[in-house]
Amino acid sequence: GWSRISTKPTDKMAPKKGTKGGKKTAAPASTRKADPLFPARPRSSGIGGAIRPRNRDLSRFVKWPKYVRIQRQRAVLYQRLKVPPAVNQFTKTLDKNEAATVFKLFNNYRPETAAAKKQRVKEAAAAAASGGAAPARAAHQVKFGLKHVTTLVEEKKAELVLIACDVDPIELVMWLPALCRKMDVPFMIVKDKARLGALVHQKTAAAVCLAGVDKADASQLELLKNLANEKYNSNADLLRKWGGGVMGLKTQAKLDKRAKAMAAEEAKKLASLGLA
Repeated sequence: GWSRISTKPTDKMAPKKGTKGGKKTAAPASTRKADPLFPARPRSSGIGGAIRPRNRDLSRFVKWPKYVRIQRQRAVLYQRLKVPPAVNQFTKTLDKNEAATVFKLFNNYRPETAAAKKQRVKEAAAAAASGGAAPARAAHQVKFGLKHVTTLVEEKKAELVLIACDVDPIELVMWLPALCRKMDVPFMIVKDKARLGALVHQKTAAAVCLAGVDKADASQLELLKNLANEKYNSNADLLRKWGGGVMGLKTQAKLDKRAKAMAAEEAKKLASLGLA
């Protein structure tokens, strides 16, 4: 007879080529090489490591914006370098109380705004059309603008000139004090160009002046002119005194140490000669 043939699939399959008994072998772990361009930098939590210390002012180590660095370096340079008298005089500004008195007077003669001028011109045109009297313009106003102020000083029409201390570049106004002295026009150096600008409805103003005041303020103006002559026009120290030349703290300490050592050496010499 015929033997029965099983059609069920067998549990064991034929092994694949290249393997013994059908078992997979694990691939050897590849050793990863360190990349020289991107070296590993593990974080260090010790002192001076990657963890920032608490309760410490780190503003000294901040990378400040370029304009901040430039203005700080400029301020340090102005201290270190010898500054000639013509430039150094702009550091000698009016003190707070005197400046308050000056600005109080100038505030009474602020020029009209653009809107006020437009309204006045409109009213003047309406008055001219109807045959009425036009509104009068203010007799005395603060004059501003470097060219305008210069012209008034040259013509000796300016009564009192205010110059800002922080004009940049300083060459724009550096010659103005000399011109005021030559023309015998009282001038003052005040803080700062933004405050002068606010006086005349501008962002900044390098110089402003008054060409006249009302009778009520004439005595006050005379007092301020005398003050300007005393502190600026007739002050010879402003034209002689140099500025700057201030060394840093480290250099000062080094020079002091050197001076002490020299003094001690001199004292030792005198003691050895029996002169001390």
